[in-house]
Amino acid sequence: MPSVVEPKARAFVSAQQVAERAGVSRSAVSRTFTAGASVSDATRRKVLRAAEELGYHVNHLARGLIHDESGIVSLLVAEMATPFQSAMLAALTRRLQAADRVALVIDTSGGVDGVEAALRRSLNYRAGASVVLSGAPSASLVAACVNSGQRVVLINRDDPIAGPAQVSVDNAAAAREALHMLDRCGCRRVALVSSTAGTPSIVTREQAFTAAAAERGIACTVVRAGPTGYAAGFDAGRSVLSGSVRPDAAFCVTDLLACGFMDAATRAFGLAIPDELCVIGFDDIEQAGWAAYDLTTFRQPVDEMAGHIMALLTAPEPDGTVRRFHATPVWRGSVRPR
Repeated sequence: MPSVVEPKARAFVSAQQVAERAGVSRSAVSRTFTAGASVSDATRRKVLRAAEELGYHVNHLARGLIHDESGIVSLLVAEMATPFQSAMLAALTRRLQAADRVALVIDTSGGVDGVEAALRRSLNYRAGASVVLSGAPSASLVAACVNSGQRVVLINRDDPIAGPAQVSVDNAAAAREALHMLDRCGCRRVALVSSTAGTPSIVTREQAFTAAAAERGIACTVVRAGPTGYAAGFDAGRSVLSGSVRPDAAFCVTDLLACGFMDAATRAFGLAIPDELCVIGFDDIEQAGWAAYDLTTFRQPVDEMAGHIMALLTAPEPDGTVRRFHATPVWRGSVRPR
């Protein structure tokens, strides 16, 4: 029977060990791995050779504890599996990595206690900034980040919180434009397909769309069948389209809801889109452009927003301003020609 070999605990190589192997001082090792620090070419070569031989890596976390700057940025996000949130996370993490920052992703959909515990851990790691990607974290949780000395950026919150910088699209303008698009196509009975999430950006879209419908005298039915996702959109479609007076158009506050709604309309009721039913979504996720949906929607400028957020995070001083980006209409086949 073969003997069992217990794995040895990994011992990390220290900067002092590198200094001894290279025959230089400990401070010379530190300067070698500090951008912009003064060190001779000969010393740098010796340190780098010794580091490679020993398998040494800089402990950025320990360095952050000394200098009060870890380079960690917390990304607070709910529903991170949804296509839009995934796209925003990808854009931000790419830019953070390019700027030599570390992204600490915190899932805020697990309840208040779990979020606060995760936030405390991020503070223990001296995260220098937090980016709130959704409306789920409460204003008090955002205030806790600010009070800890972090730089905070809010994305698509649409609620007044003093202090943090805010980056969003103009949700109200886009929702009003969605109603105008449907009005121009001759739609007179519209449905607003939303969710039970109640996040500030979704509420803003709801309120702006229903107000615009009322101004134009267009009947509007609001339906919320569950969380913001495909299943809720499908259930909303089955609910609102089974009535005696069906809507002839729908504005869905996200593309995922729109995809579910459209499948309910075509599969459960055999409706022809856009001849019998026009549908508009919001976000311009990848699935919106698929031939099965060909969804007219509003595009959020993800890369441009991520670039602006990085500029805020790297600015010399905190910036508490509000920057609103334009959500561009993307015309596809789910709405009749204008």
